[in-house]
Amino acid sequence: MSDTENGAPEETSATPGTDGPDKAAAVAALAEAIRVVGQQSTRRSDAPAAGSAPRVPADPQAPAEDAGTAGAPGPAEAPAVTRTAPLRAETDEQRAQALRSTAEVLAAGGAPTDLAPAAVAAFGDGAAEELRADPWAVLTLPGVRPEHADGFARGLLGPAAGPADPRRAQALVPWLLEQAALRGHSAVEIGEVTAGLDRLGLPDPAAALQSAVVDGRAMPFQEELTGAEAHSAGGDEDDEPPTRTVLALERLALAEESLADGLVRLMSTFVPGVDEAETDGEADGHGERDGDGDGAPSAEDSAADAESTADPDVDAAHAPAAPAAPAAPGPDAWEAAAVAAPSSSATALIRAAAESALVTHTGGEAARAEPVALVRAATGLGLRAWAATWTEQGRDSLATITDSPVSAVSLAELLSGTAGPGRCSDGTLALDLLVVLDAPLLDVELAATLLESLADGTRLVLSGDPGQLWSAGPGRFFADLLTAKVCPAVASRTPDFGPIGELVSGIGIGELQPVEAPDKEVVILTAKDGGEAVHRAIQLLTDSIPRALGIPAEQVVLLTPGHGGGAGTRALNAAAKARLNPGPGRFGGFDPGDRVVDSPAPGVVRPARVLDGDATGLHLEYPDGSRRSVPPAEAGRLRHGWALTVHQAVGRRWPGAVVVLPEDAGAALTRQWVYTAFGRGERHLSVVHAAGPALAQAVAERPAPPRTTRLRAILAENAAQAY
Repeated sequence: MSDTENGAPEETSATPGTDGPDKAAAVAALAEAIRVVGQQSTRRSDAPAAGSAPRVPADPQAPAEDAGTAGAPGPAEAPAVTRTAPLRAETDEQRAQALRSTAEVLAAGGAPTDLAPAAVAAFGDGAAEELRADPWAVLTLPGVRPEHADGFARGLLGPAAGPADPRRAQALVPWLLEQAALRGHSAVEIGEVTAGLDRLGLPDPAAALQSAVVDGRAMPFQEELTGAEAHSAGGDEDDEPPTRTVLALERLALAEESLADGLVRLMSTFVPGVDEAETDGEADGHGERDGDGDGAPSAEDSAADAESTADPDVDAAHAPAAPAAPAAPGPDAWEAAAVAAPSSSATALIRAAAESALVTHTGGEAARAEPVALVRAATGLGLRAWAATWTEQGRDSLATITDSPVSAVSLAELLSGTAGPGRCSDGTLALDLLVVLDAPLLDVELAATLLESLADGTRLVLSGDPGQLWSAGPGRFFADLLTAKVCPAVASRTPDFGPIGELVSGIGIGELQPVEAPDKEVVILTAKDGGEAVHRAIQLLTDSIPRALGIPAEQVVLLTPGHGGGAGTRALNAAAKARLNPGPGRFGGFDPGDRVVDSPAPGVVRPARVLDGDATGLHLEYPDGSRRSVPPAEAGRLRHGWALTVHQAVGRRWPGAVVVLPEDAGAALTRQWVYTAFGRGERHLSVVHAAGPALAQAVAERPAPPRTTRLRAILAENAAQAY
């Protein structure tokens, strides 16, 4: 399946037999049809029949129920595939039986029986019956592609398994949207989905899309285009603004809506503090009162005062104490804190946070001192202020920025409650100001979860380096928020010093220039191919950097674009293990002393070291000294960790970094990737370069792969009144 550079299917054809103007007209007609179908489906779902029970949300683990084929064109004999909540096995024997039955069905269709656990997890105890009834449901399992699902269906159904089977269409639409989500898109333009279905040999993509909208497998949205997007679409200032129709998975559509609502909620419920002089003036009658406007107490105030003194027998010492009012420092207090800040950029950030509930802050590594200064200032003003980072290493690094302690926690710890401020009785986080560093790494679902955890009026400062890689999950939350311009934005003026900082700063503006490195902070080496690149990288890791710079191999990381190939993480890790910790891999391919990475979720990586292993699993030690035993069933998540992809390395830095660019790396390189990779080294950066001119071209010409999202349009529509 051919994809464009950003991973989205190429718009080679919208519907079979159409191209040029005919293609554009066909896509426009399909978009209008889907818009109408979506409106009709919404009206039906929002208006239950008389006497029917109220509509309640479906089980989040269950796919949306099929709404039937009414109103959707397509074969009349299309079987309605209704998905219900998976039935969970109640005993180990029932689960074992479910696994056996599912494995038998998979084998009968020619699919790997290793998929049985995933199928039972997805479909429950009835996975075997589910797959027999709808063989294309196997497409929802990890690693399964349409050609695999087609083969499985032919194995079960024989000649009856044709490309026009409505069950195939029902599976392909969400599969395309899920694949787009893996590439970072939270929505996909309808023309791209149509083209993808056409390439997969679906006879009637239009009918499949309309059916997917009716049964809730995809949600349609029509949005106005603005700025460069409108210009590229041929919009004229005197004409109606051009629009686009996008499709989104329900979970991602709801996440972006919830995220936008949460941001607007914080801004609309924010109440800035008042200085003590103003409140004292109001209390002693010299301030202006509501009602009379002349400083005199109102009738209601007089009645309240009379009531408070009506019973002199009440012992004030035994009256219940009123709850302490939350701290609400006024403008003068904030200004004093801003003036005392260590830099002009920190002063600007403190002033912005004093006046607004939502603030964005951008800058490089050195600029992280500014959010720290804000947290310290807010704490000094009596606010419950915390900083949250993407990784534990990022959290610990904040302590080195300032001499005094700062309240900091990793984002995972904050949301799980294992550390941080804790939660109030209503479930919201017990804080007044939250600074989130590494904000570009939050995908829309995680960001929505974070916003739901904040109480009304909480100050939220989102800080990060806009030049670095975006989140591993779908969306571009931080970039969309910056583009939408719905809140104050503070751009740091603090540069990253030293040769590495100078090199990375140049890359950020599209320039790859040599820098002076008298102490060998930056070293560029060339290689003729991937094999030589691996050899040079291992030599740097095991000998050159430790010997010449005094940085031990344990503090050096190898970074590369991908896992496969002659110079991917697999090849580099195999070579590093052979030199640094040779062994037979006694414990599931690992030996005591091996560097590993644990990836419990996409985009989340925890480096560790293997202590030993036994029947209970592998015993790991993490950099913070904590230990964990990984059971055998989860050991498959572990990978050797001398070499990582750059996406695995985000949110972390090492004293030394070796970036390996094999000869076939050109397609994977962007300015964003190079900027992030070259910035992972604190004291030293080596680049083993076999990519030829592709590196300079990527820095100069390819800023970042685009992502299709809806958040910016939602914010532009909903947040204008709140800001």
